[in-house]
Amino acid sequence: MELASYLAGERWSDHPACTHPLLAALARLVNDNTDDDNRGKLIGLVPSIIGLAGDDLRIDARIALRCATTALPVAAAERQLALAVSVLAAEEMLCRLDGAPAGRLSERSRWAMEQVPHAAEQARRFSKAGRITEKGFRRYAAPNAVQLSVVGIVQACVPDPDALLRELLTAAIADCAELVHGVTPDDRAAATPDAAPDAAPDTAPDTAGSGPRPWHPAPGSFPART
Repeated sequence: MELASYLAGERWSDHPACTHPLLAALARLVNDNTDDDNRGKLIGLVPSIIGLAGDDLRIDARIALRCATTALPVAAAERQLALAVSVLAAEEMLCRLDGAPAGRLSERSRWAMEQVPHAAEQARRFSKAGRITEKGFRRYAAPNAVQLSVVGIVQACVPDPDALLRELLTAAIADCAELVHGVTPDDRAAATPDAAPDAAPDTAPDTAGSGPRPWHPAPGSFPART
């Protein structure tokens, strides 16, 4: 984030005004939890986060949802309930902001919740007991979802957590670009027709936002956590 502030012509800081605070927080967490050998691979993402700022609460919700749906299928059992609650909270906030019926879930969220049915059922019961405010979501729920998701990925039994963190950040940047600038996957493909894809497709639906899809284990790759 310091490099982003420099490239944007701002004072040297890891909290630059040119980037949404929650996206910047995710970038710092990914950087701090990536080992030295792989940290250099994050540099190429720096220019793409400049200019992704705004007060639209949808940005916070989409970042939180991207993080929670990425971490939930791979996180250890003790983190699944909190992550499932984060998925439902982000979806509830998006429904409220979009004027959509309560209880709507994106295909990606449904898929993630189906991977952890016990935690998902507990989360639904928990979420019915209270209604989060927009202020509370921005100040507490969304940042907690981001932090918990990164920790869940770092401690998950996956072959390459650094790669999953990098793909998560790439996808979150794409989500923000779509909201802030209206940049869609088709727009990016048209601008770089010869560019190779950043990541191979996986089994998870990707309707929560645009961009490369985070890695998920193929069915049966790891012991089920329930």
